Amino acid sequence: MKSFFGVVGSLWVLMTMFVMKETEGRFVVEKSSISVLSPIDLKSKHDAAIGNFGVPDYGGSMVGKVVYPKKPASTFGCSQFEGDQPFKSKLPSRPTILLLDRGECYFALKAWNAQLAGAAALLVADFIDEPLITMDSPEASSTGDEFIEKLSIPSLFIQRSFAQSIKDILQKGDQEVLLKIDWSESVPHPDKRVEYELWTNSNDECGVRCDEQMNFIKNFKGHAQILEREGYTMFTPHYITWYCPKPFILSDQCQSQCINHGRYCAPDPEQDFGQGYNGKEVVFENLRQLCVHRVANETNKSWVWWDYVTDFHVRCSMKKKRYSKECAEDVMNSLGLPIEKIQKCMGDPEADVDNEVLKVEQDSQVGKGSRGDVTILPTLVINDVQYRGKLERTSVLRAICSGFKETTAPSICLSDDLETNECLERNGGCWIDSKTGISACKDTFRGRVCECPSVNGVQYQGDGYTTCEPVGAGRCTVNNGGCWSDIRDGQRFSACSMSNLTGCTCPQGFRGDGQICEDINECKDRTACQCDGCTCKNTYGGYNCKCKGDKLYIADQDTCIERKASKYAWFVTLLVLGVVAIAGLAGYVFYRYRLRAYMDSEIMAIMSQYMPLDNQNHNQIVTHENEPLHQTSSV
Repeated sequence: MKSFFGVVGSLWVLMTMFVMKETEGRFVVEKSSISVLSPIDLKSKHDAAIGNFGVPDYGGSMVGKVVYPKKPASTFGCSQFEGDQPFKSKLPSRPTILLLDRGECYFALKAWNAQLAGAAALLVADFIDEPLITMDSPEASSTGDEFIEKLSIPSLFIQRSFAQSIKDILQKGDQEVLLKIDWSESVPHPDKRVEYELWTNSNDECGVRCDEQMNFIKNFKGHAQILEREGYTMFTPHYITWYCPKPFILSDQCQSQCINHGRYCAPDPEQDFGQGYNGKEVVFENLRQLCVHRVANETNKSWVWWDYVTDFHVRCSMKKKRYSKECAEDVMNSLGLPIEKIQKCMGDPEADVDNEVLKVEQDSQVGKGSRGDVTILPTLVINDVQYRGKLERTSVLRAICSGFKETTAPSICLSDDLETNECLERNGGCWIDSKTGISACKDTFRGRVCECPSVNGVQYQGDGYTTCEPVGAGRCTVNNGGCWSDIRDGQRFSACSMSNLTGCTCPQGFRGDGQICEDINECKDRTACQCDGCTCKNTYGGYNCKCKGDKLYIADQDTCIERKASKYAWFVTLLVLGVVAIAGLAGYVFYRYRLRAYMDSEIMAIMSQYMPLDNQNHNQIVTHENEPLHQTSSV
């Protein structure tokens, strides 16, 4: 599927023809300065165009040594360089600035290979004499997507004549070229407040760049809200639209992509007019987000726009098939936004008149002063200068902070350890348990997030906005796991069970869905005490059965038996046990007697061998006297 941003690029021709009318389109190249520090005879200052990828060092500068590849095949940098980071500087104070030639492959690929080779910055030399151009990222592709987001070094485009003067010195080999790249004046700082705007879109089915802008909004939200609350910045969101020429207003394309009779249009998200969402729905939501900002701004809470957009993206995503007016109103309700005012701001999308809000947007697309025309999404403009580089939290914060005059930047520009304290008001629009006070709202330096918590070892699960339920082991200890419970006559009944880790099941003797459980009247339902002569009495959560006369009720068999028979059986059982006990005792006594007699005889036999009796000793002495004596020998 072709990305939304690619579609916007291809449809820009229509926009310039029909939106800008007689005004000629204008694209402004944003620049930084490069000063040659050595050699002395080359000392000079030049402009360089900031690349639209990587991370420019807004507000800062870099001094480094220029390296130009010696092998002719390597001067384009379209393949990875040989060796382990061959251009990594051995001196941290003097990083390597790699110079490559334009051509053969994408600019961004050159930057990626330079970064892998250890270069701290990239200069790309033009091959013809012409004004500076802005190096852009390739359109969404499987190749570019692998490294575009990983690019972190700054890239600049320089003119052919300047590049050639550097090459001439390096090729001689007897001198090094030392440059200072300066971004300190890339963003103007006319006063104590920085004004910036973001051109974005509510469509979340537009590929890699769409994910990039939503990740940025989510991650930058906390910084943006603090800056705006303290009055350091003024932020304005914008949305690109174009309009359909009158001869095509009744076409299927314009009917599905435009509102107000073709005046304001957006491309079909799936590029298929027969299925999924259409461009008209995108324009509706874009208009709603603009009005959220306008209405919130009227109450001096313009920063709520960041909450609405991030929450809408999470709760009402196209990917989840929930991109709708109803879902949008749920988000507005959770944030305490006045829905009627926002609807009034949006106006009638079916009317054949200009929409006040969207008309301003189309006029704003045309560049004025130092700012060029807005032609791509997303585009960030700071103090009327278009931001170049990766749309990433810390990089953008640095660029905004460079828009303050020196020594006037707020403390947020120096620290990332921040909290927005949004949970203090309306619980941040997140879920909260009114009984326990457990909340899904959490303040972070990125702004508040609505995430189901983990409390005392019990994990909650849900969307964090409207629902959070305890799950897993121990859930029954927290608000009874959200299940039904009751106490009657000192006995507690609960629909929460450890055998069911996620749901609620009414206990035995009750029926219901687990949220509501009602006592089963087993007597009335005739599910108990069906035996002849039985009487049934219902109890809460159970029942009691009683037999007529002196009979005993057996629950497992649902029957009654005679108590006398029961007494006789006990007598017989005791008699048998007594006989068995006596027989066992007699056997034990007999065994002990026989064992003692046997042991005595064995002992006597052993003693007779080693300790002769008196009469035996006398006979042996006489015999020995009649026998001759013998001598012993050791031989």
